[in-house]
Amino acid sequence: MIQQTQITLISPSGVSIRVLVESALRSELKMIELSLGRIERKLQDFEQKYSMHTTEFYRRLTEDELEESLDFIEWVGEYKTLVRLQQKKQILQEIQFAD
Repeated sequence: MIQQTQITLISPSGVSIRVLVESALRSELKMIELSLGRIERKLQDFEQKYSMHTTEFYRRLTEDELEESLDFIEWVGEYKTLVRLQQKKQILQEIQFAD
């Protein structure tokens, strides 16, 4: 079962804030998409440099098959950020406004 959360926003001025909130969500999604593009390019650079896909790198690193280096610390940080931003993007895309 999907858990749903509902919030109510009240504008003291009586002006509808729906347009403002929708615009803010679109802006946040755009920023996430730009960040995802930058991270994906960075991950591709690491993949080319080390001839290894990021998921394979992460598996090997977490299983202690690779020795840590500054590049690997940066690579894993970029990968974790990618996963976190993908999750945030999905949550924001699923928001619906009740009428």
